[in-house]
Amino acid sequence: MLEVCGLATRFSTAEGYVQAVDGVSFHIDEGETLALVGESGCGKSVTSLSVMRLVPSPPGEITAGSVLFEGRDLRGISEREMRRVRGGSIGMIFQEPMTSLNPVLTIGRQITEALELHLALKGRAARDRAVEILSRVGLPDPSRRFDDYPHHLSGGQRQRAMIAMAISCNPKLLIADEATTALDVTIQAQILELLQSLCEEFRMALLIITHNLGVVARYAQRVAVMYAGRIIESGTADEIYSGPRHPYTKGLLSSVPRLDAAASTRLTSIEGEIPDLANLPEGCAFAPRCRWAVDRCRVEPPALVSPNGGHQAACWEQDRISEDHSAEHGRS
Repeated sequence: MLEVCGLATRFSTAEGYVQAVDGVSFHIDEGETLALVGESGCGKSVTSLSVMRLVPSPPGEITAGSVLFEGRDLRGISEREMRRVRGGSIGMIFQEPMTSLNPVLTIGRQITEALELHLALKGRAARDRAVEILSRVGLPDPSRRFDDYPHHLSGGQRQRAMIAMAISCNPKLLIADEATTALDVTIQAQILELLQSLCEEFRMALLIITHNLGVVARYAQRVAVMYAGRIIESGTADEIYSGPRHPYTKGLLSSVPRLDAAASTRLTSIEGEIPDLANLPEGCAFAPRCRWAVDRCRVEPPALVSPNGGHQAACWEQDRISEDHSAEHGRS
């Protein structure tokens, strides 16, 4: 359904260009859930905004790559055509609902606007559809909430309203950019269960952008791990969790608390700092933080390759890392 190939986005700053997304490629099939994972600043959100052509220009600029949605390159269509895609064929849940919702428009008006533009529904028909969607996403008393403003709602309710806006026109692809970041753990679980059930009901594909590996384990079929603007590992969720092949992915997994670990077990941290995207080191961007790094890592950037035809990693030492993880897993 969606195939992104060699996508590159940069931003102009006083210090020069910052390459926020650097040659990113991935695909999502119909009804599939793909998780795009990585720490803050790695380029996840900019990737999603680039797909939707929402990168502010200036200072942002998409410089390379293609975004094929159902075989049509979204980078080559007019802005008018792209407006039909946004909210129609592709829905997006933005990171912070309080700043994404318009504070001077009611929740209902913000939903019916999309219905008018994409489904040509007006008046009572648009209101009934909006109330139905608000009910579908679990917002209590949807008829009354239709006339509420965003500040009348709690954080979880605002997120449900955002989801209602995103799915109101039955999109084929839903992009959820850190959809649960500002919510407490209980509400996070409810929102994620809701997204999963909606995708199953409407046969939507889902792109989850997150730094929460627990979300990945439960909801995603495939995972792409980003670091410094590039995808450095990709595979099925089972492959990533059972046998990471990149040291950054292994570090992320090692830093997650385990219920079966002893109380005295200390979490493993990733040493060093994230790189400056305006001044990346030669070779592998993760090499300065990597205990497996060899001389080649510091001078030659590794390509994203697969030794077995599926699970891919951009690491010269991926076989050694995989063996080390298997040995550690066997001991535990």
